[in-house]
This record gives sequence, C-alpha cells and structure tokens, in this order.
Amino acid sequence: MRCCFSAPLAAMSALPSPCEVLRSGALLAPTLLRAAAGALHGSTRKSHAHHPDALTAVHLELVTLTEDRAIITWYTGVPGTNDGLGHMLPAVTEGEVVYGTHPSRLDRSAAEDRPTAHHHVELTDLEPGQTYYYQARSRGTAATPTPLHLIRGNAVGTNRYGLGSSGGPYSFTTPQPPPGRHLLSIALCNDFHIGETTAGLMAGLPLLRGVAQEPGLAPYPEIMTRALVEEARRRGADLLLAAGDISAGGAPRDLAEAKRILDGFGSHGQDYFAVRGNHDRPRHRDAGDAFRAEFLGGTGPAYFARDLGGLRIIGLDTYEKDGNGADAGGLGDEQLSWFRARLKERGDQPTVVFGHHPLTVRDSLFPVSGGQRLGRRQARSILDAYASAPGVFLHHAGHTHRNKRTLLPQAPHVTLQEVSAAKDYPGGFSLLRIHSGGYALNHYKTSSAQAREWGERSRRVAGGLWPHHALGRSVADRNSMTAHDLSGVSPRGLPATASVGARPGPGTAAS
Repeated sequence: MRCCFSAPLAAMSALPSPCEVLRSGALLAPTLLRAAAGALHGSTRKSHAHHPDALTAVHLELVTLTEDRAIITWYTGVPGTNDGLGHMLPAVTEGEVVYGTHPSRLDRSAAEDRPTAHHHVELTDLEPGQTYYYQARSRGTAATPTPLHLIRGNAVGTNRYGLGSSGGPYSFTTPQPPPGRHLLSIALCNDFHIGETTAGLMAGLPLLRGVAQEPGLAPYPEIMTRALVEEARRRGADLLLAAGDISAGGAPRDLAEAKRILDGFGSHGQDYFAVRGNHDRPRHRDAGDAFRAEFLGGTGPAYFARDLGGLRIIGLDTYEKDGNGADAGGLGDEQLSWFRARLKERGDQPTVVFGHHPLTVRDSLFPVSGGQRLGRRQARSILDAYASAPGVFLHHAGHTHRNKRTLLPQAPHVTLQEVSAAKDYPGGFSLLRIHSGGYALNHYKTSSAQAREWGERSRRVAGGLWPHHALGRSVADRNSMTAHDLSGVSPRGLPATASVGARPGPGTAAS
C-alpha cells in the first residue's frame, strides 16, 4: 500500500543502507526526539497570553533572484503563542525591505500594499552583476532567516555576509542575464498530489505528525495548483510542464479535477504537457487507468516527444511498471530504446527532458533509498545517451520535493534540476527562460493569500526539518543562469509542428 506522501519521506519504507542512516542520524535525532515528546504530551493548546504589540519576524528567505529582481519572504508571529503545531499565531502587520549597494546605505525601499503575516516583497529594477545589501522589517522589527545550518546552507543570500548578526543586513549578487534575445519561457512544476488531505505522513515514523488544512478551507492541493497556474501565466510562461504525481493516488475524480485546474493554463498537448509519476499509476492492475483516460485520450504510450519551433520537449513515464510506488523508478525496455533512439537521431537539437524520478539524488538531508530515483542502471544509460547528445541542456524532475541543481561529469552540459513540490512548502514552480545564447532557471513561490498561508503552515512537515530539505540549500539550487547555444529555437516556441496540438495530446509518441 502506498502512503499519501511521496519521496523522499515515503521512500523511507525502502530500507536505506547503514552508511546512509549513520550520515543522517545525527541530524535527524534531535528533531525526532522533540516530535516524540510533543506527541506524547499532546501539545495542541493555543496560547493567547501575550502583549498586544509583541511581534517576531522570522523565516526570512531570498526565494527568487534574477538579473533584475529579487523576491524576499518572511512571517510575522505573536511570540508566546502556539497554534497547536508549535508555530506562532500570525501577527498581521506591514512589511518592507530596505536595500542598497553598501551595507551602511540602505537607501532604497520596497513595501507591501496591505498588512499581512505572510510577507512577500519583490525588488525590481536591479542591476545585473551588482551586490546588494538588504534588511526585511515589520513594524521596525528585523526579520531573521530560516536556519539552514543542518545542510550548511544560506536561505537569504549568495554569500555569508550578515549571517553572524540578528536581522542583517544580508547580501546577494545579481547574476548576468542569459545571453541573446528572449525566445520563450516554460513553467516547470510537479507533485500536485490532488486528493491528498495530510502533508508529511511518513512511513515508519508515526510520531512525526502530518499537517492538515485548517477546517473549513479548500483542499490545499487544489489551492496550490490553482495558484501555480495563475502565477505561471502572470510570470510570462508560454508553456507548462507537469512532471508527475498529478494526483495523490490515481483516483479518477482527482485526476479529473487536476485536468480541470491545468486547463486553466491552456490546452493539454499544446500549451501544457503532463507525465505521470508513481502516484498516478492505478493501485491495482485490473483498475482503470485514470491518468491515461484524462491525459492520453485512453490510448497510446505515456511518453512522447514534441517539436515546438525548434525546441524538442521529451516527456518520460518514469514508473512504467507495476509496484507500490516506494521502489525505484523505471522506464520499460521499449520506452528506453525509443528514448535513446530519439537522442541519437537528432543529438544536436535543443532538448528539454522531463519526468518524475530524478536520475540521481545528491546531498539529501534524509537517508537516500532507491525509491527516490530512477534505477541506477537506467540512469547510467540515460547519462551515457546525454553525453552523445549535446543539444540536451535540461532534465527536469520532481519526486524528491526539493529544489536541487546537479551537474554530473558524465554529461556536464545537462542541468539536472529537481523542483520542489507544488502542493506544500515552499510551494511553487521554476520558470525556465530560454534565450538564444543560454537560459535561466528561477524558482517562484505561489503568492496568493491562501497559498502563502498554507505554505507557512506546511513548513512544519517532518517535525520542522522540512525547510532544510525542500527550499534548497543555496540560492543557486533554485536560481541559476547557464550559457548554451539555443539559437535554433523560434521565439515563443512557434511555429509548432502539427503533432503538438493534436488530440489526445501527448498520447502518441512522435519525434
């Protein structure tokens, strides 16, 4: 039986190696003990004894960093309060970021247009290659960072300036823009888990409670997916690629609802493409295949290739087998042969590959089991194919529910980008901006009011360890720029080949 929370935590049901346990045990033990104590004492009361003007600003994060803008988020709470999950009750107030090019001259400011406890400030008109110093404030109180010390990370900047102080200023350096003219933008997303009701249920660790939505509110997977669709369009995405675990368990009603929400972005097979993950497989062999019915027109393979004005998109079905979802991902022999043949035929064509399971999982806070990735033998085979296909520049995966950028020596021209889950903290997508001479990858949190509230509530998954895993240990894990010759791609991905808009979408494999 599959649990409702996918890798990496559900994959713990697949036994990790002893060395993996030892490597992570020292980090996990204190949190596990705190969670166990909380479960045993049943600390569910809400405390209200506090000074009416008291305020604490926490969880400061530099989420998005491009050549000309930065997005900074934080939370304001009432000290001494507890919502029953060990989290401060919200303190609704104003928020601003003061910033400048010298730590003693923060002479520019950006403020929110309304009071909130879930702050989201965007700095614009920044200069490429410039170092900026900043401080986030609410009612005069400086916000302190999300601590990422367990993974030796930095949530608030591109260097360690200001981390020894309380409240900054912190600093970041804007990257250079991708070379050449902008051609098109693609939203990369995954792990909607439509139908899920509790985030963070962990197989084998019953004392770590999951986090459920507040009573009376809409289901959080639907809130987050709708917000993603709206935000992706607002940020200029021309296409959207959804890399699996569209549903929590492959139920027909959940996949139908997911399709309705995604149709808000455009037409499937033309404006957006979806592949399935292990959670989208039917639970029983004799059960109906709802993903195939909703997204594939009931026929054809669940993998495909499409030419969009010179840019090739290849979608993979990385769990093309029977199983409970906790084991390693796998492509069938026919799919793997098809995939390698496509790359061999046109190895120089600019190509984006996306599928649910990553090829490798590096630097994870949690023990890494085989269920978190594609099978080793197939992963090596794909990397070997990439080595002979210089046109492939990006492999987008989900499943691990984290932001992580990896480059491997077997195919250094291919960025392996894991994107965090859309359904909960940090909640959002990565925007791939393709230029004629390179590309940028930038992560965006969904910014609707309900999405911000759920994102803050769900950061308490895994006994509070979740930010150490999901956000990305560095700004570069969620924001990067890479030079690459993409001059063969048409602006906005047009004109597209006839197969792009043909129904049933990506049900028919085509090169």
